[in-house]
Amino acid sequence: MIGRRFRKLREENLSGNDNEKATILVDRETGVNYLWIQSPTGSGLTLLVDKDGRPVVTKSGILKD
Repeated sequence: MIGRRFRKLREENLSGNDNEKATILVDRETGVNYLWIQSPTGSGLTLLVDKDGRPVVTKSGILKD
C-alpha cells in the first residue's frame, strides 16, 4: 500500500533489473486507476483508460485490505 489514498495493484519490472518499473495504482476514494512508470532518467504518472477512452475504475470491494 502507498499511503492511505492509493493502493498498489500490480508492479512489473520493465527491464532485467529494478531500474525500470511499471506500477498500477488505484485511488481508494474514486477507484480510478493510474499507471506510474519509474526509470533512472525520470518518472511519469498517467490515467489508465479503456479502449473507448474512459477511465479504468476498480470496484470498491477489491480495494479493502
